[in-house]
Amino acid sequence: MSVPAVSSFMFTPEIETMDRATLARLQLERLRASLEHAYAKVPHYRRAFDQQGVTPADLRHLQDLARFPFTVKTDLRDNYPFGLFAVPREQVIRLHASSGTTGKPTVVGYTEDDLNNWADLMARSLACAGVRPGDCMHNAYGYGLFTGGLGFHYGAERLKCTVTPISGGQTERQIALMCDFGATVLAATPSYALNLVEAAEQMGVDLASGPLRVGTFGAEPWSETMRAELDRRLGIRACDTYGLSEIMGPGVAMECTYRLGLHGWEDQFVFEVVDPQTMEPVAMGEPGELVITTLCKQALPMVRYRTRDITRLIDEPCPCGRTHLRIMRVTGRNDDMLIIRGVNLYPSQIEAVLVGFPSIAPHYQLVVTRQGSMDHLTVETESETERDEDGRRLLAHQVRHHLKSMVGVTCEVLVRAPGELPRSQGKAVRVKDMRKS
Repeated sequence: MSVPAVSSFMFTPEIETMDRATLARLQLERLRASLEHAYAKVPHYRRAFDQQGVTPADLRHLQDLARFPFTVKTDLRDNYPFGLFAVPREQVIRLHASSGTTGKPTVVGYTEDDLNNWADLMARSLACAGVRPGDCMHNAYGYGLFTGGLGFHYGAERLKCTVTPISGGQTERQIALMCDFGATVLAATPSYALNLVEAAEQMGVDLASGPLRVGTFGAEPWSETMRAELDRRLGIRACDTYGLSEIMGPGVAMECTYRLGLHGWEDQFVFEVVDPQTMEPVAMGEPGELVITTLCKQALPMVRYRTRDITRLIDEPCPCGRTHLRIMRVTGRNDDMLIIRGVNLYPSQIEAVLVGFPSIAPHYQLVVTRQGSMDHLTVETESETERDEDGRRLLAHQVRHHLKSMVGVTCEVLVRAPGELPRSQGKAVRVKDMRKS
């Protein structure tokens, strides 16, 4: 059975405010079709289901999904390039892929219906964040094999916005174009948005006094402290967005203007949170690893994909009236977690301390080395104004003490002179792991 195409929409209150019982029935119907599609068309899923002793016919209730096997990133690499596709390659009209810096890239494909559905979901997501037809969106997400740029581009066009497809880099030119074109929406990674506002201030441009109104930031974990910084310095309402290429790209979930968690679009995806050690489901509201199953993907259905992202789900009503589960801010990834002298640590915890710390610029990198049998952490950050070495040494002592008291980790802190740390042109590289070298 093939997955049906989804009709086009821009904003659908009948879907976004659907009562929970009706939404569950829709999920179950689409989930059955998606599992049958994967089992019939993808040899990997047939083998995995058979080894687990389940077939699509065993899905009678949504809870039965927990009986099915997980999918992990190595499954995509082991089936490189098209082994997980559920349609002939000739029916795939778009390919995206990861950078492949740690091995074979992960390849994702889209049919024409998949692309239309993606654009619709991105239009829904942008509308959820407060973007409206006629807005001018400055799209600084990367274009190319990365899904961010094109995902936001087609979604904004579907919403009938004006799109500036600038991608990353050429920061000073970007600032000039934002001013000249009257950008009202900024779409970027939070680290690059911070780079833009810092460069604008150095150019004497006050972006906060311009027409910018909404920021949609994602593709990397970021803290509430970073949000407050972007709100203040850009004069916007910064909304978190979530997605990943293996599932679709951006548009899997988006914050509404109340910013009380990201609305995960449950008519398109089933969200689970599991204990990353036991792989058993956790109670609603408890933290764990996010697992996602696609409901309408034709080219690349994903069954119980382990995202490695740490979050929690809540089912409390949102003031906006949307009924879909909310995904709380991703605090980190399983594979990004550091254990420093017995303390479990995510980069976002360091960020929350550094951003807003007096005289410290909101730029940092975590350098992990091995000293004897212990992992050692050096936090490299930057002073906003202090160029004197003694002054920066004193500042480093203050930051180190604050990190110890707030996060509980003992580490070295190196405060560099203004402008010395590299600036992000897309996704920020927060952790520099030197243990192998």
